[in-house]
Amino acid sequence: MLTSARDLAMQVTVFSELFNYDIEEAKRMTKEKLALEVIDRLKKEYPDAGCTLDYDQAWKLLVSVRLAAQCTDARVNVVVEGLYEKYPTVEALAEADVDEIEKIVRPCGLGRSKARDISGCMKMIRDEYEGKVPDDFDALMKLPGVGRKSANLIMGDVFGKPAIVTDTHCIRLVNRIGLVDGIKEPKKVEMALWKIIPPQEGSDFCHRLVFHGRDVCTARTKPYCEKCCLADICKKNGVS
Repeated sequence: MLTSARDLAMQVTVFSELFNYDIEEAKRMTKEKLALEVIDRLKKEYPDAGCTLDYDQAWKLLVSVRLAAQCTDARVNVVVEGLYEKYPTVEALAEADVDEIEKIVRPCGLGRSKARDISGCMKMIRDEYEGKVPDDFDALMKLPGVGRKSANLIMGDVFGKPAIVTDTHCIRLVNRIGLVDGIKEPKKVEMALWKIIPPQEGSDFCHRLVFHGRDVCTARTKPYCEKCCLADICKKNGVS
């Protein structure tokens, strides 16, 4: 029985789709294996890596994360000491005048914008969540000044839930290593990593990327590949 041209074209289309699917699946599996090896090596290199922002309560981490935008964690840790000395609770900070908050946080840059967000965030936590930071990702995203990166950090560090924090170090390193392919948009990087990083590893993995990005796989200087624990498995994308 002769196969019609239409049937033949349909068979070719189906075969092509299956072939492309197999290629993509093979790539994904390869990235999963690479991810597990990277996770294992970074665990050995940075066994105690954690959040570099100082905090002892969830709301304080929210404040610090907002202040850390375009500012070093080290400077934020110094600035918040004065902020919490004057406003030691959610309620106190919610009642504070935005101008007074701005005076304290100005050294972190973008003082006015950050002060407004901190004030609005504390008011919302006080009024809608009885002074407690919500442990729900979508609820966190509704707080003033809180984006996906901040919400993931809170979910992972405070509540111990699966999280992937795509800061500049994470985005740079996962592209260089070859865990993602030329993706720079934070949300797209996050979605790609969810597919290959075990959920229970995500938060600590991202913290270790920060340490590795600061010490070895640097942004403003040529990365120190000669002392990198990932040198033999890294794709070195974008590294000349």
